[in-house]
Amino acid sequence: MTEGADVSFVHLGITIEHLRNSISIGGFEIAFYGIIIGIGMLAGLYMAQKDARRRGQDPELYLDFALYAIIFSIIGARLYYVIFDWELYKDNPIEIFNLRGGGLAIYGGIIGAVLTLIVFTKVRKVSFFSMADTGCIGLITGQIIGRWGNFFNCEAFGGYTDSLLAMRLKMSLVNPSMISQELLDHRIVENGVEYIQVHPTFLYESVWNLGVLVFMLWYRKRKKFNGEMLLIYLLGYGLGRVWIEGLRTDQLIFFNTGIAVSQALSLVLVVISALVLIWKHRQIRLKSKGED
Repeated sequence: MTEGADVSFVHLGITIEHLRNSISIGGFEIAFYGIIIGIGMLAGLYMAQKDARRRGQDPELYLDFALYAIIFSIIGARLYYVIFDWELYKDNPIEIFNLRGGGLAIYGGIIGAVLTLIVFTKVRKVSFFSMADTGCIGLITGQIIGRWGNFFNCEAFGGYTDSLLAMRLKMSLVNPSMISQELLDHRIVENGVEYIQVHPTFLYESVWNLGVLVFMLWYRKRKKFNGEMLLIYLLGYGLGRVWIEGLRTDQLIFFNTGIAVSQALSLVLVVISALVLIWKHRQIRLKSKGED
């Protein structure tokens, strides 16, 4: 690791001397986090519209939906975070509206998008599950890219590790609330500079989601019913999130239970999605035998 570097993947020989998290345009600071999230949204819309064309649907329908979904997804992501980290906001509620200060949760965004799609499909008189099958391909694409915003913010990492992918961060770049006692116990001091060495869970999730997307792109021509791709997304993403969330030091806790809310929600979604998929495929097989 080069002396004084901000970030290093110590066992891969990758070092970033100075990690910038924003650019200045006309004196206005624009965070890379926001830029990356925006790129993820555009890429997700592109993938959804491309899949819509493949299915013979109107791609503009997904653009119309995205205009609403983006707004309500951000609201949902913020509300989810605030609800489960209320101690941070209860004495200064105005900070709830300070999105530049961070605090968005992907599951809240997903819930916001799903609720928006329910209303949208009722108004447009189109199938919710059909649109969801295409929309979730765009969603997982956005998640693959969006997670890299966490890298530039030096957040969404796990506990101490010395594994192949271990990431070393300069402590001065990290929000102190994300530094666990375990990380403090294993902190590294080089030339008077303190570092923590962590699981890069943002990277784990991005790569996991890429694998889910590849499977979905392969399987989509083989799907048996509307809603199947949505269930596969919930199952695939949920499986990854169950173990990745368990590594993270910035978990949102379900009030005072000690339960990581996103980990618990992921597990519930995995079980429900798996059971519905098994039940639906069993129904299809029985129907096919009956017709024979």
